[in-house]
Amino acid sequence: MVEVGESSESASRVPNSRLVRNGSFREEDSFHRQVTNFGGSGSRNTSPIGRIGSRNTSPSRQKVIKTKPRGLDEETVATFSKAVQPDVQMEDNIWAMLPEDLLNEILARVPPFMIFRLRSVCKRWNSILQDNSFLKFHSQVPSHGPCLLTFWKNSQTPQCSVFSLPLKQWFRIPFTFLPPWAFWLVGSSGGLLCFSGLDGLTFKTLVCNPLTQSWRTLPSMHYNQQRQLVMVVDRRDRSFKVIATSDIYGDRSLPTEVYHSKIDKWSLHQTMPAVNLCSSKMAFCDSRLYMETLSPLGLMMYRLDTGHWEHIPARFPRSLLDGYLVAGTQKRLFLVGRIGLYSTLQSMRIWELDHVKIVWVEISRMPPRYFQALLRLSAERFECFGQDNLICFTSWTQGKSLLYDVDKKVWSWVAGCALQSYNSQVCFYEPRFDASIS
Repeated sequence: MVEVGESSESASRVPNSRLVRNGSFREEDSFHRQVTNFGGSGSRNTSPIGRIGSRNTSPSRQKVIKTKPRGLDEETVATFSKAVQPDVQMEDNIWAMLPEDLLNEILARVPPFMIFRLRSVCKRWNSILQDNSFLKFHSQVPSHGPCLLTFWKNSQTPQCSVFSLPLKQWFRIPFTFLPPWAFWLVGSSGGLLCFSGLDGLTFKTLVCNPLTQSWRTLPSMHYNQQRQLVMVVDRRDRSFKVIATSDIYGDRSLPTEVYHSKIDKWSLHQTMPAVNLCSSKMAFCDSRLYMETLSPLGLMMYRLDTGHWEHIPARFPRSLLDGYLVAGTQKRLFLVGRIGLYSTLQSMRIWELDHVKIVWVEISRMPPRYFQALLRLSAERFECFGQDNLICFTSWTQGKSLLYDVDKKVWSWVAGCALQSYNSQVCFYEPRFDASIS
């Protein structure tokens, strides 16, 4: 659950209580959320928690409890719950008599993670969810909204958990459909995930859709080495591209390669000019790929439409310790990093690139209480990534995730963070059944 956070000026608290559900796509045991009927007023609430909580619906009878989350100051949190609504019984023959198009339109509006529970209702529903007409309706409805996807390996078995920001719930996605390679998560775009790794001694790249449990291996590159990759999905064209820059060891003599799903092949493009990269982190924004450079100082930009690299002399802020490039919407490019030489003077700040003046403009600072809870030590490792003007910070040592909404200027914790191990990989993810791997 995303706790209602605070802006840089004020803070507010959130109602919490615990609920556990089961299913093939099941919610994480560790998440917290308000006790509500998940399926609406007509769904059945048999949870003892739901029955007990329904007796306390008056604001005057709110139960105030003391909590002390790990790494946070003591807080007072009020618990709320809703009254249990009577069950609404619907005759089975009503669903059986629904026209196919109407049933497809109804199911297309069901949250994607609930679809797999509906597949077991009957053979008809199971077949409908794999039908092209259902996928057509699904592609026309608004997106479910951003999710946080956590990927890790437990005893060499791939594991995946997804936190739905709109539903404020964790879900476990089975990942046993992938091959037993030594692979790692590259990123996500448009409902697809990209992985790269080694099948024995051969470097391979694969793309999958976690919801449909489908995957395929991409053809080998012209220079088949472990490369820095980024995937981009074009939903209008129902296609995707994978950009391969220098290899992971910093060899920039390799030409840039781009994979096109429409023609199922890699094409060779300009080699990146000789520069000293600041890090391997990349950001794709407005058909342009950005990378940080130390010499010459600034950014390297790759234009996907022309296939050429160029240097942008955007100087980094002074005393920047570690910086991450984050892509936003409408051509917005952000820089996130720590400022300060000493731990007591450090702070986390966010800048936005002024494309006209070619300068970084500070737009926000992380409140001290969040910074101290996220990173207790000055040398602690953290990761940062973004989507749709949402920026997520993850701390591996503390096992926490923090969200910042650039538009609303609100900071909020992700409760029940599923950072299962030090090697967990996290990215934003948009669940879509119509995302094609072909």
